Amino acid sequence: MKTQDALNLAREKGLDLIVITPNSVPPVAKMLDFKKFLYQERKKKSTAKVKSKKSELKEIKLGPYTGEGDVTRWVERAKEFLEEGNRVKVTVTLRGRENLYPDLGFAKIKKFQEALIEVARQESETKQSGNMITTVFVSK
Repeated sequence: MKTQDALNLAREKGLDLIVITPNSVPPVAKMLDFKKFLYQERKKKSTAKVKSKKSELKEIKLGPYTGEGDVTRWVERAKEFLEEGNRVKVTVTLRGRENLYPDLGFAKIKKFQEALIEVARQESETKQSGNMITTVFVSK
């Protein structure tokens, strides 16, 4: 169809003539309501944005003398966080004289890592900054 004929037909129907592929021979055009088309595109983007879940960082704080029962409870909670698609940051805080024995904090993190070995991998190395020992886990 000639360009002028297509434009006239689009005007009669109250639509816009939009060129889809201008470089092809002959160029491909489409008749549609451009404002409605833009509205639908915005709607698609917003629904896609709503459906996509951003990964959050959940933090679990422990002490070097946290009991075994509490650690197993926090391990189960961390597994739930990982299944939801979140990352888990485990922090062991040392207070007072506990700063003299950072190996206790590293051991607590190691125990946590061994419990999560099946469902998670360690994203960052265990590191100590000041009186806190931290590491981050992500699901496999």
